[in-house]
Amino acid sequence: MRRIATVSAAALLCLAGVSGMAEASPSSLYAPSALVFTVAQGDDAAATVLRASTLSCAPTATGTHPDAKAACAALKSTDGAFDRLLAAPNPDRACPMHYAPVTVTADGVWQGTRVAWKHTFSNACAMSATVDGNAVFAF
Repeated sequence: MRRIATVSAAALLCLAGVSGMAEASPSSLYAPSALVFTVAQGDDAAATVLRASTLSCAPTATGTHPDAKAACAALKSTDGAFDRLLAAPNPDRACPMHYAPVTVTADGVWQGTRVAWKHTFSNACAMSATVDGNAVFAF
């Protein structure tokens, strides 16, 4: 009787291990890419969010972002390096020299890697001149 109990316990452990492995397999061929972007007035955690947008890039471009395909293409071109999405400010654009900080953020997952990125501009004009029509921040 003791041998039957030992064999039964071993069989249960094997089955538990097999089912655990099955659950660990990926449910998709695509690494997840789902992000939330915000534009906020201020430069700290208490900043007031002015607008926000969601973006998912795998397997297709979706979300509340107004041009999800272009935003996903821009992110893919920089391999998700958000700092590379910022250009040198447009020299033909004059901005006032007052300090009214605006912070843009990206939070979520890009190709399976956790992302928590933010950049603060001195004011909305400086932000607009620096992102200069980049699709990711055009929402």
